[in-house]
Amino acid sequence: MTDLTARTALVTGASRGIGQEIAARLAAKGAMVVVHFGTDEDGAAATVERIERAGGTALAVGAELGVDGDVETLFAGVEAGLAGRPLDILVNNAAAAPAGPLGATTPAQFDRLFAVNVRAPYFIIQRALPLLRDGGRIVTISSVATRMANPAQTSFAMTKGAVETMSLTLANQLGARGITVNAVAPGATRTAANGPAFQAPGLAELIAATTALGRLGAPGDVADVVAFLASDAARWITGQVIDASGGLFLGPRA
Repeated sequence: MTDLTARTALVTGASRGIGQEIAARLAAKGAMVVVHFGTDEDGAAATVERIERAGGTALAVGAELGVDGDVETLFAGVEAGLAGRPLDILVNNAAAAPAGPLGATTPAQFDRLFAVNVRAPYFIIQRALPLLRDGGRIVTISSVATRMANPAQTSFAMTKGAVETMSLTLANQLGARGITVNAVAPGATRTAANGPAFQAPGLAELIAATTALGRLGAPGDVADVVAFLASDAARWITGQVIDASGGLFLGPRA
């Protein structure tokens, strides 16, 4: 069963792209969704409007991640929105973008990446646990950058490797409560925000040619995987990294 009726969900970074699609997909399955945003209040409002227009329930909560007090600010809004209800699903989607190759990354950029991509989800989970019901779901968005050597994304890949290890460890710790903890690793996924990057001559075709399923990913491809992991149908899956890249860079193609 993938029905999420009467469930509650928090999706971080849900004002656009993959996060917005995850929030919309969970709401379409019946969950009430807390739509987190960092600075894009208009985008979060658009996510909520999209959900409500489709008959779902959502509310937006703003909190800049990676700064002092970020988690408490977030959960002040979350708890007000839940109004005493438990949390069923936590999706850590918010992330800072790659900062560049080793020679170009500054200490400030490196620290920012780890503050948003590692520290924030870790302490969000810590803070969410008293609210999260037994049998709940935690899903953190990783990246195929952890299994590929891309010099332009070294520090970014390091952060995603950290949350994959975190997910494995927490799955073992939280299993006694029936809480599953998994990571989802998208590949090249075209969104409204990053669409121009794929307009470089030949880039989209090159990526499609090195992807087993022969195309770029779309936010819905990732959202479907997250919605499945959030459902009862995935009750026996925990401590896993689910590759949601369409088979990007699996090896030579005949």
